[in-house]
Amino acid sequence: MWSSPSDSPARERAHFPPGFLWGVATSAYQIEGSPLADGAGESNWRRFAHTPGRITDGSTGDVACDHYKRYGEDVEIMARLGVNAYRFSLAWSRILPHGRGELNRRGIDFYSRLVDSLLEHGIRPFVTLHHWDMPAALEDSGGWARRESAGWFADYARIAFRALGDRVSLWATINEPWVIAHAGYVAGTHAPGRRDPVEAAKVAHNLLRAHGQAVRVARSEGVKQIGIVVNLIPKEPATESPEDRAASDRSGVYVNSQYLDPVISGRIPEKLPAIYGSAWKEWPAGDMKEISRPIDFVGVNYYTREVVRSDDQAVPDRASPVRLPDRLYTDTGWEVYPEGLVHTLLDVKRKYGRVPLFLTENGAAFPDPPHAHGARVHDPLRVEYYRQHLAAALEAIRLGVDLRGYFAWSLLDNMEWACGYTKRFGLVHVDFDTQKRTLKESALFYRDVIERGGANLV
Repeated sequence: MWSSPSDSPARERAHFPPGFLWGVATSAYQIEGSPLADGAGESNWRRFAHTPGRITDGSTGDVACDHYKRYGEDVEIMARLGVNAYRFSLAWSRILPHGRGELNRRGIDFYSRLVDSLLEHGIRPFVTLHHWDMPAALEDSGGWARRESAGWFADYARIAFRALGDRVSLWATINEPWVIAHAGYVAGTHAPGRRDPVEAAKVAHNLLRAHGQAVRVARSEGVKQIGIVVNLIPKEPATESPEDRAASDRSGVYVNSQYLDPVISGRIPEKLPAIYGSAWKEWPAGDMKEISRPIDFVGVNYYTREVVRSDDQAVPDRASPVRLPDRLYTDTGWEVYPEGLVHTLLDVKRKYGRVPLFLTENGAAFPDPPHAHGARVHDPLRVEYYRQHLAAALEAIRLGVDLRGYFAWSLLDNMEWACGYTKRFGLVHVDFDTQKRTLKESALFYRDVIERGGANLV
């Protein structure tokens, strides 16, 4: 059982290591707004959000946080928080309006200005090439289900590396491929909104191939550091019955091992074909060599664990989450479970060796008012969430995990995908009527953690 760093005098003296990256994270569609401005093309997420019934509150990302116009103000806020890194994503359709072919110079120029502003403020840019928003023109051509999609992505990656690589040294290929494949092609709750496990199996494989091809291009373009970002969710059985234990194991393979095993170990998890069943197909022998090209780090997004029970109706892993009594859950229905962060990071170390890691997303949605009154927003639950999870990250380092940075999700309240503007994750409150930014107490707490190197966690 994990115990907090305050449980021993030695741990009370612990600090995060020198050179540790303290950051915040966002994604393009969630904050930028102006999705068709200055020659940008439509993305599958813009189309999805404009489809009636897809988004909880009927909203879209057409304005979002207006970051496309207000990025200067947002960089100033980051500087006030004392972060030394910012993880953001590029909108593929802003750079290549049709996904391939003609380059939109004004789109590249926006990201170039953003990178320059970050560097002027002493903030290291950490760029994610793909955070779920594919150009709609490519979606119309078959999207990630097309084998050619890996080549489309590699061509786009080359353009991004050449445009920004002189100033950006830290890159991630794809954010949370499991979410793209499962939410987009199994559950149908994310773009493109399909429900086809056969297609999902193809998508999962092609996302891995796209990652591998982007790594190949990165090496040829002299990129210094590149990796992939995965969401890891520790799975535990609801009971000790053989059925629930098997369901927990299946779900862990489906969510976690499906992507890290091929990327790091060059192998497909033994149980994965049985999980997909008739949807599974054997892939060309050379694909795994392509997928497992050496990378420099793994980005881990951690929010919660899942306790699951056996459920034959839950496709394809036949496991359903169970809500536990007497536990704190966030506004998105995720259990607050900091112990799981330590377990997750140690599990990566156990399975794959001492891989360099970044905690690329960690945070929580709790109810905040739509309008801020006063100089700050009171959010004690979020403060405590960060306190517990940052302490867990520090404990993982003490236990030998090579953790090199922490990125709070998120800098700003934003469009939370299919939930629209009903869930707030931000360290900074956004009044979506006026675009006024107001620091939350969690932002001030995080600033103090950074200033003191974690000394205020105990």
